[in-house]
Amino acid sequence: MEKRKLGTSAVEITPIIVGTWQAGKRMWVGIEDADSIKAIRAAFEAGITTIDTAEVYGEGHSERIVAEALSDVRDQVQYATKVFSNHLKYDQVIEACDRSLKNLKTDYIDLYQIHWPAGSFNSEIVPIEETMNALNHLKQQGKIRAIGVSNFSRAQLAQASQYGRIDSLQPPYSLFWRQVEQDAMPYCSENQISILAYSPLAQGLLTGKFPRGQKFAPEDNRSSNKLFQGENFEHAQQALDKLRPIAERHHCTLAQLALAWLIAQPQANAIAGARYPEQAKDNAKAANVKLSVEEIAEIDAIGRIVTDNLDNNPVMWNW
Repeated sequence: MEKRKLGTSAVEITPIIVGTWQAGKRMWVGIEDADSIKAIRAAFEAGITTIDTAEVYGEGHSERIVAEALSDVRDQVQYATKVFSNHLKYDQVIEACDRSLKNLKTDYIDLYQIHWPAGSFNSEIVPIEETMNALNHLKQQGKIRAIGVSNFSRAQLAQASQYGRIDSLQPPYSLFWRQVEQDAMPYCSENQISILAYSPLAQGLLTGKFPRGQKFAPEDNRSSNKLFQGENFEHAQQALDKLRPIAERHHCTLAQLALAWLIAQPQANAIAGARYPEQAKDNAKAANVKLSVEEIAEIDAIGRIVTDNLDNNPVMWNW
């Protein structure tokens, strides 16, 4: 898979990235470690060399699973992980990074990201300058190679950029969830900041596998996802019906079509999770789907059946 430059850093990433929230098990149901390890390994063997995780995914469990899957090929992969919003004081950032290094069984992290801005989830409000000072120090030490942020608005991204080089933004972004296009994406394009889109398949909605009337267990985070509720879910089904003929034309799945559309957007790369090896292999194939300018516009218009009916709240869940 052809690699892309991460921002202006020396790190190179694959346009499809393995997401490992589910490997942490918390807020997901029916996840087995053995399956997660096989899926991550299958993604690597299919050409996806960039893996995204976070300290908060199962309190380090996801990071440990990543290490178990890939330690023997560490020199061929790029690890991206995140420090949570309750660890943004200077010393906390340093300690969190050291924990992640230990979990990942590595002496450097390719991309270290602030997971949510200070104050999120009732966390303490820490000045961004303090957090960035810690990240810059880690970078100078060689413990991290690039700094990124996640779930930041354009204003927050611009503020953080005053205190150091930010090479990536990780927002929720898919054909069905596109607030970032109006907010931070233009800033990212102007400043060569890579976009690492999470939930690029809208938590599986864009695979077309969830029929009308689908219900989720209360402990499944999708039960709180706005896209799976009421009229939003119905609009999504209408859009999927229109996308199916385009996928058939390309002999690809709906998921591959949605990923191909996303990585064709400015600065955009897609973080796609996989429970099983086959899903990981299928995600990798999306990089081979080549869409024409006309098809990108056609898919864009179909996506608006959903997005034109959403409010402007950037958080995808009713938490």
